[in-house]
Amino acid sequence: MTVNENKAEPGAGNRLALVLGATGGIGSAVAAKLHANGYEVRAMHRRAQEQAVATPQYEWVGGDAMNRDDVVRAASGAGLIVHAVNPPGYRNWGTLVLPMIDNTIAAAEAVGARILMPGTIYNYGPDSVDLITENSPQTPVTFKGKIRVKLEQRLEAAAGRGTQVLLVRAGDFFGPGAANNWFAQVVVKPGVPVKSITNPADPGVGHQWAYLPDVAETMMRLVEHANELPPFARFHMDGFWDHDGTQLAAAIRRVTGQPGLPMKRFSWWLLRLARPFVPLFPEILEMRYLWQKPVRMSNDKLVGFLGAEPHTPIDVSIRETLISLGCLDASASQDLARGLKHSDGARVPV
Repeated sequence: MTVNENKAEPGAGNRLALVLGATGGIGSAVAAKLHANGYEVRAMHRRAQEQAVATPQYEWVGGDAMNRDDVVRAASGAGLIVHAVNPPGYRNWGTLVLPMIDNTIAAAEAVGARILMPGTIYNYGPDSVDLITENSPQTPVTFKGKIRVKLEQRLEAAAGRGTQVLLVRAGDFFGPGAANNWFAQVVVKPGVPVKSITNPADPGVGHQWAYLPDVAETMMRLVEHANELPPFARFHMDGFWDHDGTQLAAAIRRVTGQPGLPMKRFSWWLLRLARPFVPLFPEILEMRYLWQKPVRMSNDKLVGFLGAEPHTPIDVSIRETLISLGCLDASASQDLARGLKHSDGARVPV
């Protein structure tokens, strides 16, 4: 079979999506949302047989995102490729990030698929304006930020050659099933009831958060209207804006029923002391500026296109996240969740 015979039919009629990174936080959330909306989900993983046992509703295929032939083969017939794969352990960006996106672009060009991927705030440096738009200058000062700028430039170049690209940028992720993020690794301690809250931000500094199910729902709605978009479409989400660094903690206190739950500052100085010995710490310290000044994205373009941004009430999203992390019993806070509604009117399950 030739490459051209593997090409998908363009448009919304093709309901086969290849998800790269389907076991990660954003990848799993988007895969679940696609499946719930009638998509056939194909997921690539190095241990595909193991994943097929855990998540049998998806079609699992073996492969490595660093192997171009694997990605092209897995994309056969797909109309959408979700690029949600990241270097493991937050490391080796210099050798992994750009080759992986190049392989996804090659696969999309080979089969005629649209690329959907989450963006990062790393593209913007500490000199960014208070409300960052999709057209704001990308002037990163960090190694990771410069890589992400190059990544988006390659996606934009691919769009110029005819590949449809949709990029959705949001704040720091939190939500059910997501463990590799600031909320799950710093703000609370997974697996035990919440005894304290750790805030990585400087006093009074706001921070932008994104509830994964809302991000996935936003992506889903954009995909369903993707034929109305230009070849390269980029959107920003507002998510949950903690304007002074205390509102997330306040929600945790409400949900856990502990109004006196203490909040402490994150010990950045420990990371500085240990960075010669722990390879991950320099990577984290490079991004500290995001906690030292308010860096907020504007969602005006998204709201203008969709009419509204999907938004789960913060207490509900915190409750679901804490339950998923093993920090809150599922039967707790039922009075809080019962009767709350999403902003679009949908009932919140209890």
